[in-house]
This record gives sequence, C-alpha cells and structure tokens, in this order.
Amino acid sequence: MDIGTYEAVAMLRLSDDERIRIAARAEKIFGEFNALDAVETDGVEPLVSVLDEHSVLREDISEKLLTRDEIMANAPEKHDGYFQVPGTLD
Repeated sequence: MDIGTYEAVAMLRLSDDERIRIAARAEKIFGEFNALDAVETDGVEPLVSVLDEHSVLREDISEKLLTRDEIMANAPEKHDGYFQVPGTLD
C-alpha cells in the first residue's frame, strides 16, 4: 500500500511534507524487512531462548488442598455454598 492508502485507513490528514517524510521512513523499514526475508533459514532450528537455563520451578501438579466446607468455614457471609458479598450495582 502507498502512504495515501495508509493515511485514508487511519483517517489522517497529512501535509505533502509529512507524506514524503513518512513514505521515506516506511520505505526504509520495508527494505529492512525485505533484507530479513532474503536470509536463508532452511534447516535452522528456532531459538526459544538465548539463555541455556531450565525451569527451576516445580512441576505444575493439580492438587485439591481444601474442601468447599473448609473454605466456606471462614466466609463471613455465604449463600447456597458461595461467598456472599455486598452488591456493586444498583
């Protein structure tokens, strides 16, 4: 797309000088992306992280720690097995 198309999509009103300046910057950016597209990457493994670290966190294992009755025992107000809180809407 040319700068006029982007201008219309973004609903901008640019002066001729602004159009020329922005178009020049956009061309430079697109040129840099085209240079990246030209790099041969076949057979290259994707890099997940630049660090050679492994997770030091424990394995994520689901455990049932408290029963509903144990949790609800601390609720100041409850209704039908749920916490009851003050209304927030009128």
